[in-house]
Amino acid sequence: MEEYVDIKGCQRLRELLERKEAFVAEAYDLAVIGAGHAGIEAAMAASKLASRVILFSISLDAVANLPCNPNIGGTAKGQLVREIDALGGVMGEVADEACIQFRMLNASKGPAVHSPRAQVDRSLYHSLMKERLEKRETLSLRQSEIIDIFFEDEPKPGEKPAILGVLSKTRAFYPCRSLVIACGTYLRSRVFIGDVVYESGPDNHFPARELSAAIERCGHRLRRFKTGTPVRVKRSSIDLECLECQAEDELDRFMSYRYTYEMGTGDAKPPRQSGASLPCYVTFSNHRTHDIIRENIERSPLFSGLIEATGTRYCPSIEDKVVKFAEKERHQIFVEPVGVHNQEMYLSGLSSSMPEDVQLAFLRTLPGFEKADVERIGYAIEYDLIDASELGLDLQSSKIAGLFFAGQINGSSGYEEAGGQGLIAGINAHQFLNHKAPLVLDRAEAYIGVLIDDLVTKGTNEPYRMMTARAEYRLLLRQDNADLRLSAKAHEIGLIDEARYSQVEAKRKQIEAEIKRLKGVRVSPDPQCQELLSRLGAGQLHEATRLYELLKRPKLSYAESAPLDPERPVLPRYVQEAVDIEIRYEGYIRLEAERINRFKELESQSLSRDIDYSQISGLRLEARQKLNAIRPQSIGQASRISGVSPADISVLLIYLETKDRKKAQMD
Repeated sequence: MEEYVDIKGCQRLRELLERKEAFVAEAYDLAVIGAGHAGIEAAMAASKLASRVILFSISLDAVANLPCNPNIGGTAKGQLVREIDALGGVMGEVADEACIQFRMLNASKGPAVHSPRAQVDRSLYHSLMKERLEKRETLSLRQSEIIDIFFEDEPKPGEKPAILGVLSKTRAFYPCRSLVIACGTYLRSRVFIGDVVYESGPDNHFPARELSAAIERCGHRLRRFKTGTPVRVKRSSIDLECLECQAEDELDRFMSYRYTYEMGTGDAKPPRQSGASLPCYVTFSNHRTHDIIRENIERSPLFSGLIEATGTRYCPSIEDKVVKFAEKERHQIFVEPVGVHNQEMYLSGLSSSMPEDVQLAFLRTLPGFEKADVERIGYAIEYDLIDASELGLDLQSSKIAGLFFAGQINGSSGYEEAGGQGLIAGINAHQFLNHKAPLVLDRAEAYIGVLIDDLVTKGTNEPYRMMTARAEYRLLLRQDNADLRLSAKAHEIGLIDEARYSQVEAKRKQIEAEIKRLKGVRVSPDPQCQELLSRLGAGQLHEATRLYELLKRPKLSYAESAPLDPERPVLPRYVQEAVDIEIRYEGYIRLEAERINRFKELESQSLSRDIDYSQISGLRLEARQKLNAIRPQSIGQASRISGVSPADISVLLIYLETKDRKKAQMD
């Protein structure tokens, strides 16, 4: 134990042990609180990197729980899953194994917004993920509620207090040198159904009542956010003939690159352990639905003042939509299966905290739901979180050394946002333990970088949801190329092995070689060519040209041009699609790359963490306060802080230039 902590360094801990009110349990390198999507990725990443990890969950039945929508991915979220997978995370693979329907969202739009989404079997996803955790030799999974955190009373001069360990409700003290808090929506959580309010975590699991006070003792301010979920209805009680059916995409696609690579080589083994493909459905609310909600709006805790916490703007409850968008005659509702071996159907878009009788009344106004049998009623849930601006871009606390936060406790919403943060927190907790540089992804490298930068630099006044519009460089941060962007970093750290990395590099070389070959293929305006172009609506060819140039025409794809290219090699579909995108969007990609170079220039101008901005003349008062609070790591990050103006950035640039000049003179 002594190699992990010095018990004498914390008076509270010493007194607890002396009074026999706690006992010393096993010691670990890293403790992770919360076995949701953030905690799992954190624990798995650190474990793969050879840290000894213990992962705590209030209930093992809540491991990898999907308390809201039973799917992984979606618009912008699919990009996050692909990035998690490219960095060696587990969310994508388990989603493929538990998948019951796959769709590529926004497929009719440009590649920058294509987003994969997997409908999953909820119980299977939980059991498969729990099994993976249990198979990790350097990871212990423990059902236990953590109620306290211990750290040094008096750190060395100039250093932050160090983590010493955590205390469980059963009075077991677990020494550790680093800690990731990823407790989702459990902190002092309360459920609202009309005027019925009670303490509960998601799905009637116990809330974490005591950990909030421990986080405050660590120096972090707490706030309250709210989220919610809709009713679940028995499938056999729905008249599915009244609903619009949404079948699965015809082509086999996967969330994980592992299965994508195997498919491309012809060695694909069906990853689905669900053994089924189930359709989803669409229905709509109507004026009767809205009338019932309006007639009972004063009974909604959202409008009665019972709920004071802030909810998500981009996933509002049905009562919120009816009030705020009064002119809309109907709202779309997706009806999605929760699993293969049960009859639960999830009604996405019908989230509500209205009283149970009101929910039942407006539910049965939906086409096909006149005789609906409800299995679970909808509810809102309110919970504590921290201000993420008190973290660094590595997700480490600015208050306590070795303390990291990930997921909804940082103000985000969604499984995918949580998983991305958890992965980075787990990696950086391991790096911290081994005195290595943290992994920090910037906005030009990954959606994960955008997500963390937004939370840490800008903060959020509502549950943060990732959207493609938040990513300035989304044409280069596509779902199809996350492996090419991030796998080298994962390989260098040790999260993906040589075999996996060689697959990524083989893909890169195939794309580059095929683009180079196409630049040398010439196509003549012969009858075959003209007939093909005419049939596709791609115009006519007036003179011989390179196939590379011809493929820039919007109506002609790489696959469709095959008759004009008899020497074409056999390539995996994912290579063909990448070639298509690289050629068709060459000009836009080049412009975006130039913008990234300018962005990198600002990011490369680093700012010391110990600068006293109150002493820099020329900065406005608000800028001084914000800069001292957030401590940006670069001029680029400083420029994104709310309240820091372009004029303030100019002052900082002059400050750095003057500082460099003085240093050069001294040298």
